[in-house]
Amino acid sequence: MKLVDHDSFLKQLVALFESTKNQGSIWITHKRLSYDKDDQAMKVEDGAEDPREYPCLLRVSDGGKVKFSTKFYQAYGTLLKSSMTTLRKRDKKREKQRAEQAAARKQKLTEPVVIDGPKRGHGRRKRQRQVKAALKQQEALSKIKAREEASVKAKGAAEAV
Repeated sequence: MKLVDHDSFLKQLVALFESTKNQGSIWITHKRLSYDKDDQAMKVEDGAEDPREYPCLLRVSDGGKVKFSTKFYQAYGTLLKSSMTTLRKRDKKREKQRAEQAAARKQKLTEPVVIDGPKRGHGRRKRQRQVKAALKQQEALSKIKAREEASVKAKGAAEAV
């Protein structure tokens, strides 16, 4: 990873955003710079603004060949805002649909499977499917119960520590 000055960092970042506009990913990491115990005090009185600016080390990578970094924070925010127009919005409709499907599955597990029909003759296959569904439902309920018990034990162990 090479350390570059501010202007070349911004130019390279713009070029990287342009190259990955249609396809690809960019990883940006921020790390606050600290200088051997000189820069640890960050508390500010209530209502007062902190006049100090804490520099950041910014690292950028595309997961492959391109890796560069710099130490600054000004002008970087405006560049991000202008370059991140290609981000996709969350698909809330799909999330809602998945939540409804999960609720329907849960409700289906709580309703008992009714087994009716003759053991032999006409309707036998239907009864076998119902028995199989009832066994599958019992198995799923026992797995859910085991998961809940494990989570209760984990919470109890965490509280005890």
